[in-house]
Amino acid sequence: MNQEMTKSQCGDCKVCGKCGTLDCPEGRTCYTILVYSENVAGILNQITTVFTRRQVNIESLNVCASSTPGVHKYTITCFCTEEMVIMLTKQIEKKIDVLQAHYFTDEEIFILECSLIKVSTSQMLKDSEIGRIVRRHGARIVEVNPTYSIIEKKGLTEEIVSLFQQLDERGAVLQFVRSGRIVVTKSPVEQLDRYLEERESQRLK
Repeated sequence: MNQEMTKSQCGDCKVCGKCGTLDCPEGRTCYTILVYSENVAGILNQITTVFTRRQVNIESLNVCASSTPGVHKYTITCFCTEEMVIMLTKQIEKKIDVLQAHYFTDEEIFILECSLIKVSTSQMLKDSEIGRIVRRHGARIVEVNPTYSIIEKKGLTEEIVSLFQQLDERGAVLQFVRSGRIVVTKSPVEQLDRYLEERESQRLK
């Protein structure tokens, strides 16, 4: 997904070093777009093309089956202005097989990400601060062997990035991978269910 970006196209520009920390000096906000679509081939390409045309970089993308049979859920994050995210959401919702698309700020949703960090076991044994960093961040070590150890951390994006940066400063990180975020909304009403009920009601008339 990543392309060479300029300073004005924040999200993966690497200019200020704050990408991924949700602290964007360019005035962009991290938005999460939830897209519900029919389970058909090619819809992912249609959705990502909307971002490409607007030159907005996708920060993370998670696709899974939703709780509604035959419906898939796409969780997409990007840095942009509110004007741009409104435009993106409307363009996505115009796609034939898309049922609904909504955008949210981080205050409107519950967020979880998962990460795995491979660190040098010998470095971890030599540097006691590494173990203290892991404990302070509420992470856990899930694998240890003479060559490397695997640390698992679940939580918010900034928590995961903070752990990685502190371990990386100790020169211990061998590999780092982070999942796309999964979210549920704070709204008591499930918008997709309401939409499907209204569509079924219209069909039966």
